[in-house]
Amino acid sequence: MSEKILIVGAAGQIGSELTEKLRSIYGTYNVIASDINSNNESLVKSGPFQIIDAKNYDELKNCITGHNINTVYLMAAMLSASAEKNPMSAWELNMGSLFHVLNLAKDGFINKVFWPSSIAVFGPSTPKVNTPQQTIMEPTTVYGISKLTGERWCEYYYQKFGVDVRSLRYPGIISYKTLPGGGTTDYAIDIFHKAISEQKFECFLNAESTLPMMYMDDAIDATIKLMQTNKDAVSLRSSYNLAAISFNPEELANSIKKYIPEFEIQYKPDFRQDIANSWPNSIDDSFARNDWNWQYRYNLDSITKEMINGLKATFQNQQPL
Repeated sequence: MSEKILIVGAAGQIGSELTEKLRSIYGTYNVIASDINSNNESLVKSGPFQIIDAKNYDELKNCITGHNINTVYLMAAMLSASAEKNPMSAWELNMGSLFHVLNLAKDGFINKVFWPSSIAVFGPSTPKVNTPQQTIMEPTTVYGISKLTGERWCEYYYQKFGVDVRSLRYPGIISYKTLPGGGTTDYAIDIFHKAISEQKFECFLNAESTLPMMYMDDAIDATIKLMQTNKDAVSLRSSYNLAAISFNPEELANSIKKYIPEFEIQYKPDFRQDIANSWPNSIDDSFARNDWNWQYRYNLDSITKEMINGLKATFQNQQPL
């Protein structure tokens, strides 16, 4: 059976670039993008698009049956910093949408599901260095609690009902194509915008806050690679640890200064500092490497160069480095 894909939350930080990549692989009209509104004009015009509220079971089911969808990527979520301001709304979106999709798969309307988890599932009691796949998980944020709960339900639906659900614990994701989306690691996107437009940045984390990070292209490649893996090779149905590099704001600022020498950074930690303090410094992703040969491509310097080149080309039409 050919892939017929629905991306829920396609206008989001990862969803928009995932949509583009999947359409290049499976064909534009085999990938239906959906979101709660049609504000993303380029996404709406680039291929099939449908307005769907991820919390609405009937809207999801009607789209899936109407387009003969067999694979769903559920990318709709409220991220860490935003979720702390709107706990119940975050819980209703993050959990309600997952239950709808898992139940549609259980009832035979979908063959395969991708649902993203996050390093937010870990907490202050988790080992911070090379955090293992299976470890103490006591998240202290609404976002982390919802993701850990979701992981357990994913595994439950696989064990009890045979639902082919797959998941990755994303680190911080960096891209020049989308704006920051309300996550604690999004300083690592905003800093590039400010470096180019103002040559200065006020960081809401302290200089030493080392966190796992990844360039968007690596995250998209990992997602698709996992979904294309033979189901017998997928040994984890909760969520795979996924890693590339780790750095702190000071290290990122120094990398930027190689290309923008006049750039200055100041530190003014806010409530997001406590969130960052509860997360790991680095991740052990050996299960992903062993099960489906995961490898990242982008290091700190190549990320910095890609971000500066991409933003300059997009917003200022300047010559690349």
